[in-house]
Amino acid sequence: MRVSPKKHLGQHFLVDENILGVIGRLAELDRDDVVLEIGPGLGPLTAFLADRVARVVAVELDRSLEPQLSERFGAVANVGIVFGDALALDLAAVAPGATKLVANLPYNVATPIVVESLAGLPRIGRWCVMVQREVADRFFAVPSTKAYGAVSVLVQLVTERVGFHPVARTVFRPRPNVDSALVAFRRTRMPDDYAEVKRVVEAAFAHRRKTLANSLELSGVVPRGIAVAALARIGRGAAVRAEELAPDDFVALRRALG
Repeated sequence: MRVSPKKHLGQHFLVDENILGVIGRLAELDRDDVVLEIGPGLGPLTAFLADRVARVVAVELDRSLEPQLSERFGAVANVGIVFGDALALDLAAVAPGATKLVANLPYNVATPIVVESLAGLPRIGRWCVMVQREVADRFFAVPSTKAYGAVSVLVQLVTERVGFHPVARTVFRPRPNVDSALVAFRRTRMPDDYAEVKRVVEAAFAHRRKTLANSLELSGVVPRGIAVAALARIGRGAAVRAEELAPDDFVALRRALG
């Protein structure tokens, strides 16, 4: 039975399996790896991974794919298929011991999946994800650029980019109307106060046209005066905007706020 990708789920199925070799190289797959995959679709990447790693746990939202996935992987001992919303599931419990996240991420959940995995999946040491080119660029954008935002800060606070590969639209069905890219990054650190830093970062960018101090006040984090004083302690003026601060500046700001 032919299955049509669902636009409202952001589905674009991989149909050119030549890209799998690139994914394998960027993911640096190892026989001991436990891989979490989000959005397996019809399973071409799942099968590729299963041949190369210890275990694959694939999380799929679309229940209409259950017959195809069950038929293909029901007898494959090192593959587990879990049906549910990856944003609502406890992924650490779903894929205990996962060491890598490798996925052709559905476009409409790519950013929150990556952001939530940074702290929510602390044993993940490497990510290799297919996302919109715009999103891939945003992950490692530099300060004072249009692409730089909260996700840039959070990803760069925890990881460093180790691979990048533009992907042609022809590898998907249906062809997306945007360019895509594979981006690989590895965990380098986790600030002890990451949760508090994350709260400050997201509040700082919540009102992008405002000054950082005003955005923190509007977001209910701290009054503007306290924010201005904290900015002064890290050598920044009251008129600075969130996009002017580097990732480490936000760590310093959080600590200056107390």
